Amino acid sequence: MMTFGTRPSFAETVADSHALHSGPCTMQAASRKVTLEIDPKPVRHMAELTFRVTIDPVDGVPPALLLDLGMPGMAMGKNQVRMVRQKDGTWKGKGIIVRCMSGRTLWQATILSPALGNPAFTINVRD
Repeated sequence: MMTFGTRPSFAETVADSHALHSGPCTMQAASRKVTLEIDPKPVRHMAELTFRVTIDPVDGVPPALLLDLGMPGMAMGKNQVRMVRQKDGTWKGKGIIVRCMSGRTLWQATILSPALGNPAFTINVRD
């Protein structure tokens, strides 16, 4: 079993982006540039999504990462996407963001990696 770290609290979130509905979102994390892209767009609940992560520089980043999908301030159960390094140097995985029964739409996608400092992106998922 691989251990990648823990999800940061919402207060520690590094990036807040609604831009993920139209394109990739990039942030600085642990002296690296980390980019997350989600397809198809706009990002919707209950649809299979492809998550793609690009990291620059890539030195010391493992061949597999976990992307943790959760709601800030609400326990939703474990929902993690295994991201595998591709030949083009990106990490890619598929997953689903479930619909919250409360109607809340703010989700957090956290790359669980001590080497990256567990960078997190927030997404207002659409119905």
